Amino acid sequence: MPSIVSPQVIAVGGANMDLKVQTLAPAVPGTSNPGRAAQTPGGVARNVAENLARLGVCVALLSAVGTDPLGDGLLRQAAEAGVDVSPVLRVLEHATGTYTAVLDSGGELLIAVAAMEIMDALIPSVLIGRESMLCGAAYIVADGNLPPDTLEHLLARAGGARVIFEPVSVPKAVRLLPVLDAGFAPWAVTPNLAELSALVGTEVPDEAAAIGEAALNLHGRGVEVVWVRRGVRGSLLSTAGGTDELPALSADVQDVTGAGDAMLAAFLAALLAGETLLDAAREGHAAAALTVESAQTVVPDLTRAAVRQRLSTGLAYPVGHETPPHSP
Repeated sequence: MPSIVSPQVIAVGGANMDLKVQTLAPAVPGTSNPGRAAQTPGGVARNVAENLARLGVCVALLSAVGTDPLGDGLLRQAAEAGVDVSPVLRVLEHATGTYTAVLDSGGELLIAVAAMEIMDALIPSVLIGRESMLCGAAYIVADGNLPPDTLEHLLARAGGARVIFEPVSVPKAVRLLPVLDAGFAPWAVTPNLAELSALVGTEVPDEAAAIGEAALNLHGRGVEVVWVRRGVRGSLLSTAGGTDELPALSADVQDVTGAGDAMLAAFLAALLAGETLLDAAREGHAAAALTVESAQTVVPDLTRAAVRQRLSTGLAYPVGHETPPHSP
């Protein structure tokens, strides 16, 4: 069924089922480790869309899933959260994508495997059939699962929508490079440090001056906003007006999966509510703290009020802090 209400944000990219496996003790390589497992909906675009819906934003998802039970479940759960899934492409020839993450006993990612071949079905013609919806949005979140030609088409035909490119991973971050070479730049990019290094073609040390210099490289290619995530060290927000370092909020980490997706969603929700870039980024850090403290990829009771409350009461690590302080 077509969407009745025009979405404020459209998330374009990955929707898959996550299998998260966590060791119960420090991981020992090369052997079997006792652990626990859970299966949850995932995919960067899908996660961002669900977070936005829970934050009260009218959002649609454009992705590709199989005509299998995993695909049925992904669409049902996203719709139940308030996401418009009418743009999603159902693909007979491929299975729904999966993402398998292995976490250590502290909740940090050890390795992940993404089986996302189905995303190749999101060719430019799929966007053409949904162009009026895309052009009517205020923001489009495009993740690195998109094929480069589809990403280029999206940026070339986005109309008045601001496009944010979320790299997803180092191998997928470089999909933006030929698009930049063709003269099409997103309004913003949201890489971590490794992804930033891939985008500028050289290793960027975790120092504010070096990150700012790398951001200038992307500004010179047409990107207006570069928001670099630095984990426990916070983030650096760069625009033509300069750079700002933001601290991460201290958190009792249970699982880091989905923190960046919540961060981006809260950032967008705040921008749509009229906040400045800097204040919106602060709300993003609060949403990330709430997410890493949850065993869920998307916090089920996430609201903007909860984000703002977490921001007002949460302690922050000092900017540039190396590792979390020890718990008492």
